Amino acid sequence: MQRVLDTLDHSPAFIRTAIWDVIAWNKAAAAVLTDYSTLPDGQRNVLRMMFRDSRVRAVQSNWQSVARYVVASFRVDVARAGAARDVQSLVDELCATSPEFAVMWRDNDVQVHGDGLKILHHPIAGKLSMEFSGFAVEVGPT
Repeated sequence: MQRVLDTLDHSPAFIRTAIWDVIAWNKAAAAVLTDYSTLPDGQRNVLRMMFRDSRVRAVQSNWQSVARYVVASFRVDVARAGAARDVQSLVDELCATSPEFAVMWRDNDVQVHGDGLKILHHPIAGKLSMEFSGFAVEVGPT
């Protein structure tokens, strides 16, 4: 999958697990989103970054709306992967450290992560509008 990411020269792309840990990314993602290589493994989690990293919050065009979308999409991915038990400690941690996450988690919203428009205020490039697509890579027995 890393080879596929690396072919996307001008499109930020990353791979995340069912619990939204970022495990692979391309150069464009490092430049536009976050240089994940500078983060310790345990901090390469989309939810931790969304709710605990002020830099991630600052670049969002509408943080509240994006955060709600992230939580609702995360809930769907967790259910699809049957990973509720695996994410409980992450959910507990975020509920304890972010009142905003706690409220959004209790709302029980669900939203399938698909296509959309992401608007960021990049500190160097300025306002960026990017279309995005999300998809699952199903792994089965080989």
